[in-house]
Amino acid sequence: MRNIEEIVEFALQLVATETGFSLSYIHKVILRESLRESKKTYAKLAEENKYSESYIKFTVAPKVWQLLSQALGEKVNKTNISKLLEQRLEKFAAFDNPQITETTAAMPMGGLTRKGYVLESPEGWIPLASCLYIERLTIEQTCYQEILQPHTFIRIKAPRKMGKTSLIARILDYGSSQNYHTVRLNLHHAGTQVFEKSDRFLRWFCTNVTRQLGLESKLNDYWDEDMGALMNSTIYFQGYLLKELPNPIVLALDGVDQLFEYPELASDFFVLLRSWYEETKDISVWQKLRIVIAHAVEVYIPLPTHRSPFNVGLAIELPNFSPEQVQDLAERHRLQLTKPELEQLMKLTDGFPYLIRLTLYESARLKIPVQTLLKDAMRDTGIYQQHLQYQLWNLQQYPKLADAFQLALMAPIQLEIEVAFKLKSLGLVYLTDNQATVSCKLYREYFREWYAQG
Repeated sequence: MRNIEEIVEFALQLVATETGFSLSYIHKVILRESLRESKKTYAKLAEENKYSESYIKFTVAPKVWQLLSQALGEKVNKTNISKLLEQRLEKFAAFDNPQITETTAAMPMGGLTRKGYVLESPEGWIPLASCLYIERLTIEQTCYQEILQPHTFIRIKAPRKMGKTSLIARILDYGSSQNYHTVRLNLHHAGTQVFEKSDRFLRWFCTNVTRQLGLESKLNDYWDEDMGALMNSTIYFQGYLLKELPNPIVLALDGVDQLFEYPELASDFFVLLRSWYEETKDISVWQKLRIVIAHAVEVYIPLPTHRSPFNVGLAIELPNFSPEQVQDLAERHRLQLTKPELEQLMKLTDGFPYLIRLTLYESARLKIPVQTLLKDAMRDTGIYQQHLQYQLWNLQQYPKLADAFQLALMAPIQLEIEVAFKLKSLGLVYLTDNQATVSCKLYREYFREWYAQG
């Protein structure tokens, strides 16, 4: 029998392609459990995932079987699902070469198209229906359970291109499965004029939240210039948004480190978030608000401990991929890494998710073994060319960062705190006991040679 996760991912792709429907978190739970030899009862699944048994039995499960029946073209139930999916997966696999290409990915099979297997670029966040999302099981499950609580504040921290946005998408998807209202704002998408002052930013913020909730904007009715932007925002949320909607709201803010460049605004906004978190302890209407924030840069702006949102709630730090996860991801690209290839790839990248995905994508796209690709990895003509040039550009924009990183290339070193945090946010260094160490062999060897030539 194939790996259960491989079958689940295949089913997700198939359903998305054939029905246009993306299975939610609880749908995936039902599907995954139905593939196990020792199946849990609907009652047990309901208990573990905080649902009623009747909802699982009469709403969620029938929807899963309906969608799978539609996607597979024959009647599906809890008994035959494993056999039917394995048979269909074998047919699709037989149609492929060992490595997928974008051309063969759209070839028809038994009336179905294989568009779901189009090779995905490693750029950007990973779609919900993708088979390439690697779960850090304890992290996802912890976040899902956390947003069920009325006093929720989740802080996701990791360097760029580690998967923060992809995780947020899945948290919001799980929230939607609970009939929660969901809002996602990426502060990197806001124009620079938005950050000119607190009043303008908070009006932009409240307006965006209102629109995503599908409500009519009543900002002018609640905005009193004499009250100040922070109080106006609080009154607007408490008096309108939270009262207007019956179910909890999951508010996800991606890229909050964008605010670190505007210390006064950042101080105001972060103090506001902390005050809302405190309100959830005592005021029932605020208990409907669950906040998720994500940032790449460590917090280096001064905030009083009792007014900072960065020392409360659940802290999540995304780790690099383990060798087992890299091997799993390779198999999802229809690649078989040899033990030497896996060791070489891990040594070069230290399991950094974006670099791993980029390597496997190029190997599958070009039909070139990973070992061959890695021979030229540190050259300007290699597969990491654009990424390395992007990192170089980042350093050149801030000579202070470039000078500090050059010192770190020679030996672990203690750096000025803001500089160290910015280098970490780029994924260029690890920080241990106030010492900055270059994060992987790729960066160390490429930039040593670049600085030597300069």
